[in-house]
Amino acid sequence: MSPRPGRALRRALTAIVPVTALLTLAACGTDTTPAADSAKAAGADPAGLSAARAAMTKYSARPDKIPVTAPVGKKIPAGKKIDFILCGVQSCKDLADFFTAGAKELGWDVKQIATQGTPESVQAAYEQALRDKPDAVVASGFPRAVYAKQLAQLKQAGIPVVQSNADDVAGDGISLLKNGPKDVAVQGEMLASWVVSDSGANADTVYFDLPAYTILKPVKDTFAAKYRQWCAGCGLDTVDVPITAIGKDMPDRVVSYVRSHPKVTHIVFSLGLLNVGVPAALKTAGITGKHIAVNVGDAQNYQYIESGLSDAAMALNSHEAAWLQVDALARHFTGQSMAVDQKAVLPNMLITGKDNLPSADGDFPLVEDYQAQFKALWGLS
Repeated sequence: MSPRPGRALRRALTAIVPVTALLTLAACGTDTTPAADSAKAAGADPAGLSAARAAMTKYSARPDKIPVTAPVGKKIPAGKKIDFILCGVQSCKDLADFFTAGAKELGWDVKQIATQGTPESVQAAYEQALRDKPDAVVASGFPRAVYAKQLAQLKQAGIPVVQSNADDVAGDGISLLKNGPKDVAVQGEMLASWVVSDSGANADTVYFDLPAYTILKPVKDTFAAKYRQWCAGCGLDTVDVPITAIGKDMPDRVVSYVRSHPKVTHIVFSLGLLNVGVPAALKTAGITGKHIAVNVGDAQNYQYIESGLSDAAMALNSHEAAWLQVDALARHFTGQSMAVDQKAVLPNMLITGKDNLPSADGDFPLVEDYQAQFKALWGLS
């Protein structure tokens, strides 16, 4: 199976990555910094291991319910026009397509506006939305600093802006924000639960991170905190990686690190795209026995898990997040608050192997019948 790094890069640059990262790539460093004493404890802490295993069991169960249960309760008006501003990578296009499918169920028309992820193209897209005068604007990945001027104008015009997967907060023009910094921290706990459980609380771990993507910092911090709590004395290093390594020398970086740190047992990546090509590179280098987990899985990493080349992945809630945005706007258009959607906790899922992998074909929904459940809230079933 070919790693196909180009395709994987396009698909795996997930919408959780803020576009500010694209503006600061040249400033990214490549330093390796120890995050904990590399010496392992003489014996595993039974309490820590038990807690990690309990967390892993909880997170590896496939969710079966959407996070909103209250029906809209009013007739949702058709004919609404929505502008969805893309972020310039495939994952944002996927999110927009999921949103469009949900909006179509309500008889809404969605216009997708492309960008290249640069400040100029993002601002131009928001200027286009101002000219369109839609009933709402939806976007993913852009922090408000990029489009502050246009956001103020949209707010003045009474046009709600719905965001997701951005290093930002709701309010002051942003009517809804899902998968913000507080929401994604749990992903680090999920990954830590797997590493500690898989190792029997006797791991030596390296965590490869993309520091320019500031939305990922809560993931890294929570991983480190839970890892230390559950695996006292276990080794943990963090390696900061520049975006320029993706699709180029990332596999070589991993091989080089592991060769110089032969005691490493587990390799964790803050985004699945960092793992593209790594399993093959490790095999070519004759390096075996290393266990790999990624944050935000994608088709390539799910295929790795299915074929036994990688071990675990945090699966993101793109389908459910997109339809939650539709639900929030349905409530807004019927004169209700979006608070129920803002408070809702979107599901995530920990893939621990091919036994609980729903599909290796792409970005699968976590809640299998999420569409039917949302449509019931909208009075369509």
